[in-house]
Order: sequence, then structure tokens, then C-alpha cells
Amino acid sequence: MQLKFRPILLELRHPFRLATGSRTHTNAMLTEIHWHGLTGYGEAAMPPYYGENHETAASFLQRAAEVLLTHTMPQRLQMTEDYLQNIMDEIDALALGNHAAKASVDIALHDLWGKMEDRPLWQLLEVEPDNMPATSFTLGMDEPEILRQKMLEADDFQIIKIKIGAENDREIIRTIREITDKPIYADANQGWKNREEALEIAHWLAEQNVRIIEQPFPKDDLDSAAWLSARSPLPIIADESFQRFSDLDKVANCFHGVNVKLMKCTGIAEGLRAARAAKSRGLQTMVGCMTETSCGIVAAALIAPLCQYADIDGCWLIRNNPFEMPDLVDGKVRLSGKSGLGLKMRL
Repeated sequence: MQLKFRPILLELRHPFRLATGSRTHTNAMLTEIHWHGLTGYGEAAMPPYYGENHETAASFLQRAAEVLLTHTMPQRLQMTEDYLQNIMDEIDALALGNHAAKASVDIALHDLWGKMEDRPLWQLLEVEPDNMPATSFTLGMDEPEILRQKMLEADDFQIIKIKIGAENDREIIRTIREITDKPIYADANQGWKNREEALEIAHWLAEQNVRIIEQPFPKDDLDSAAWLSARSPLPIIADESFQRFSDLDKVANCFHGVNVKLMKCTGIAEGLRAARAAKSRGLQTMVGCMTETSCGIVAAALIAPLCQYADIDGCWLIRNNPFEMPDLVDGKVRLSGKSGLGLKMRL
């Protein structure tokens, strides 16, 4: 199998402000795995706060390419989920970190597997599309008038996700409520510091038809997360505090649920494992994304039917998606009936 990759700069439709900073683009790497005339597509989306970039991804993927060259499968050999996992175990062991780069290989291998079998990947993974939750549409922190303009882009979505975690949290929510009564997911992005104030605003948010609160405190402040989770009227969901499957024990008693992101957990295989394990432990589950192309979003949509919540809107937030957009029906990403991930490159 031959791995190819190329860098791309994903341009955001609007500057994206969080409690921890602002950006206008996201570094990404597009991968392709070629085998007997078939091509599997993958993606690494790398926001700066996770420490990956074009240079680190290229260095890691070059090593991953050498591993894949050793797997010169004869055409008569069919891919299996176990065989795919063995490959990913080798690639995961190459170096610590590099989670998004690893995810780009995992996604491409899964897409290739579906094309080998000439079946939609969701069928091979025994995912139930009918269980797909509606995805939220994300708004960064902004001035009220700009938020009003951005809301016009959210007409096709049933749920709004809003970034909070600053001094004007209430003003932001009130602005959204002046425009729409759609349910809201609130993401504090580690922006809160005071427990009592956090509990007070959690009660207020519950009155505003906010459904969940993501990552209220800094990722290592698990004591505060546990304190708030024990008192909050809303589910508290771990994002930055939960990266990979191995973090599940650490956060299970501190949050009501976890946000599974392929770019954090190295791809589809571990994402499914994490979502299933969290569910078995009585935790709520959410599937999320970075700003990504359709490739990453459709891959994340394979996890969504296992989850109560979905925030897989990344390709709707960028200007230069190299793939055609996924189908969105009633605010839900529709899984394709085509082989693999069902992706199609734009001309």
C-alpha cells in the first residue's frame, strides 16, 4: 500500500474566536492510500492548540508510509477490521502524540477497506444510520451584530453550539435568544475559573434552553469539573480533558460525558471503541470535530449514531472544502450508500 499526503490550509468563513484565542485558518493534511487502483482518503485537521502542524505531520506520515509499504497485500487478500487494527497498532507505536496524523491514516485505511469490499463503510462497521443525532452548528465568540449575521448560515441546523467562557457569556446567549429558540450547546473551552460562578451560570443557562456544557474548566482541573458535575442542572461534557480511550478512567467520575473527536483519538477505530466503552459505563457521549473537510466530517459521522450529541459541522465552517459537501437532512448528516466513505472530490 502506498501512502501519499499533501498539506492544505483550511480557510474559515469567519474569524473563529474562543476563550483561549482566535484564528482564521486551520492547518490540515490530506492523505491518500493507494492499492490496486483503489484510493482511500484521509485527513488530519490540526488546530494549533494540539501541537501538530504541517511539518510534524509530514515527518510522521513519512514514517507511516514506510510501514504501509511493508503491507503489500495481494489482490486476493481482503482487508478485515483486525488486519486494519494491526496496521494502526504499528503506526501508533511509531511515536507518541501525532494523533491527527495517525487519524488521517486510519480514516484512509477505512475508506480503502470499504472500496475493497464495494460497500458503504457504515455497513462494514455495523453502524445504524437511523440513529443519527442532529448536529449542532458552531458559532465562535463575537460581537452581537456579527453573531446575528452568522446565524443566517445556521438555518439548516436544528441546534446551535456557541463558544463562551468569557465575561460576556450572558450577553452572547441573550443575543442568540433574540434570534432563535433553537436548543444550544455551550462550550466554555476551559474558560471558567471560579466554581461558584460556574454553578450560577449553569443554572441560568438551563433556563435558556441550553442542553449541555462542554469543558468548563482548564483540562487538568478535574476536581473543579467533578465539583460542578455533582451540582450542575446540565450535563458537563469533557473535551480537552478527554483525548484518547486511555483517558476514560481518568474522567469517568468527573464529568457526565465525553466528547469523542477523531483528531484527538487517532481515528475511526479508536473513536468507536471510546464511544462504546463510555456508553457501557453510563456516560453520555458526544462526537465532535475540528474545522475539517468533508472527509473528516463523514468519518466522524460514523461515530454519531452511538452518541446522544453531535457537533460535526466543520466542513460548513470553511471556504475551500476539496470534497463535495455531505448531505444534510433535517439537521442530520446522511451517510452515503456509496462504497467507503462515499467521498467525491470537487472539480
